[in-house]
Formats: sequence, C-alpha cells, structure tokens
Amino acid sequence: MRLNTTLAALGALSLPIASADYATSGPDKDGLYWIYSEGLSAAFITYGASISRLLINDQYGIQRDIVGGWDNASYYGIDQQHPHFGGVPGRYANRIQNSSFVIDGETYHVDPNENPTAAAPLGADTLHGGHDGWDYRNFTVVSHTNDSITFSIVDPDGKEGFPGEVVSYITYTLRDYTWDFKMVALATTKKTPIMLSSHTYWNLDGFANNETNTALNHTLYLPHSGQRVGVDNILIPTGDILANKQGSVNDFWSAPKQIGASLNDPEALNNCGFNCTGYDNCWLVNREEPYNWRDEGNFVARLQSPWSGIQVEVYTDQEAFQVYSCNGQNGTVALKKTQGLFDNSDFPRTIPKYGCLVMEVEDWIDAINNPEWGRADKQIFGPGGDPYVLQASYVFSINTTATS
Repeated sequence: MRLNTTLAALGALSLPIASADYATSGPDKDGLYWIYSEGLSAAFITYGASISRLLINDQYGIQRDIVGGWDNASYYGIDQQHPHFGGVPGRYANRIQNSSFVIDGETYHVDPNENPTAAAPLGADTLHGGHDGWDYRNFTVVSHTNDSITFSIVDPDGKEGFPGEVVSYITYTLRDYTWDFKMVALATTKKTPIMLSSHTYWNLDGFANNETNTALNHTLYLPHSGQRVGVDNILIPTGDILANKQGSVNDFWSAPKQIGASLNDPEALNNCGFNCTGYDNCWLVNREEPYNWRDEGNFVARLQSPWSGIQVEVYTDQEAFQVYSCNGQNGTVALKKTQGLFDNSDFPRTIPKYGCLVMEVEDWIDAINNPEWGRADKQIFGPGGDPYVLQASYVFSINTTATS
C-alpha cells in the first residue's frame, strides 16, 4: 500500500495529460518510442530511459540526427564500451570519492567502478551509480502520447550499496522547437543521496560536417559560470571552488567561444584529468536572485554550430553544468544510419576524439562528500520529505547567418 501511494503521489507531479486521440502503439521495430512537435522528432528507449534520436532540419532544410546512440534499442545493453549514451545516470550522477559517503554519522560504501588501483582493484571511486547504475537498467513506460513519454523505475534498498528505496519518474516532452524534461524521485524508506541528469552526446552537425568530424567547431556560451569545481587527477572534487579567469581555457562566460579555441594552450593539458587535454568539468551556475529559470534569455548554456546553423539553449533549475568534450572517444563507436557521411574515406563512420559534447544539468558534483558547500538539502532526501526534482528545457533554433 505504501508503494502504491508513493507511485500515485509521484505520478501527480510528473505524468503528462494523456489523450486517447494521441495514444501511441508502442515502440517501432527498432525498439524506439517516438514523440513529435513542430520542428522536432525524438525517440527514446527503456534502457536507461535514454534518448536515442533527436531529429531537426538544419539551415539548408536537411534533417540531422544530433545525438549519439545506437541504431537498435537491443544494442544498448550489450555494447561493452557503454558510453552512457543518452541515459539517466543514477541514483547519483557523476563521481563519488572513495565510493563512500556519510549520512547522520553512518558510513555507506557503494559499488566502485572507475580508476582501479592496486589498493582498490575494483575502482577508486564510483561513477554514475556503479556497475549497474540506472542507465544500465530498463525502465517501465507508464505513459506515451504523441508529444510526451514518461518512464519509471523503482530502485531497491541496498542496490549498488545505496541506502533505502527510491521511486522515480522521468518525463520527456516536445513542444514547438523545445525538448522539456522533468525528473522526479522520492526516497521512501531511508535517507539517501539522489542526483540525476541527462547524459546526452551532442553533435549539432549530425556528424555529417564535410569540413571536420569533430565538434570543436561548436561555440559554447556559459554566461553564469565564472566558477568551476576544482578536481584532482581522476576528476574527484578537491573541495576547492576555482575562478575561470577571463581569457583562460575554462572561460566560456565572458563571451561565446569555440570548443577547440583553447585546446592548444598549455593550461588545457590535464584540464580534464591526468594527461588529458579537453573538458570534463563542472561549471557552477551563479544567477542573481531572484530569477525564473524558464525566462527567455536566462539560459545556462548555449551551443551553436556555424556549419549546420543549429543552436540549442539550455534552461534549467539546476545550479551546476558538467561539460565533457568526448576526449575518451577514439573512433571505435559506430555512427547510426541516420548520421554521418557515406562513402568518404576521410570521414569514417565512427565518433572520433572530440567528436561530440556532453552537457549535463545537475547539482554540484560529489557535494555529499563536501558538506562545507551546504548542498545537503539539494542532494540528501528521506521519507516524509520533499521529492528530488530536476527540470530542464532545451530550446532549439536555426541560425541561417551563422559563420565560422
């Protein structure tokens, strides 16, 4: 009875209004659930509640699929590389130092799955919830209309070492040229950390640019992000909050800048971890109070491609923004049949290093191990309290005057 009551309460917070006129028949032959709006078509799968397609016409009227993924839903669960394509990492996104945290004086140890060492052969930290985090699991489709889909998951007490049961709904909706999502989660039995995100791989050229096969031509603007979280060689937060000095590698706040503009600067080496050149950083979102995150122009990020003319502005109620410039891609992940160039030996049908960009709306990473930041009320949730809620909108437009 308790679980049914919880599901009903969460459903009231997150479910779209369904209509018989817009009911759909389920997945297509590739296991994709499609939704539509003016200017956009998107497909999702139950594995990780992942986005698998996002189709939009570029400045020349050519349809582009601008997110990474696989052709068939069945492949997501068997690919050994598992780059978290388009899924919802959980129950705690990003990294957890030493795979442990303390709540009310009790230490919890969760599944380590990254950076193995002699002292920690399974891993020195936990990334995206462990070996069987949420984006490795199949969600349940609880609502599917012409323009919206809602997934649910029940995460049991003790799974991957996390305390307490968590019940969650993930709702994706298309309207006009906008992709909205809302993530709601409720801790039903014990206090537990919860932090979710969308781990979507973007290439606004649909990997079809005949001038470059990377996303380094994309221009990024983070107008509220003059600071970032300091990290060590394996990207674990040190507790320090660093300034993104104007003109520095990590300065995307003072003016829009191409992703590749600063990668030859000495400062770019080790910026994304030991011996890594690029970005895998958490920028803080510092907006003047009060603000309405939905207000036009109050975006936390804007990404543009001069080649395709496609632009996306990211609006969210979250206060941090992780950017990963696909430094770990090495040309072994195949493109989908909806992407890339064909019969061109100069541009293999794979994702190269720097071939994409991940943009994650979320809270301050690993704040559960940095209590001095004062983020506990945004990351630790328990029975009887408010649910975890994440909201975001990705607003698309076409700039026919874009230049490189």
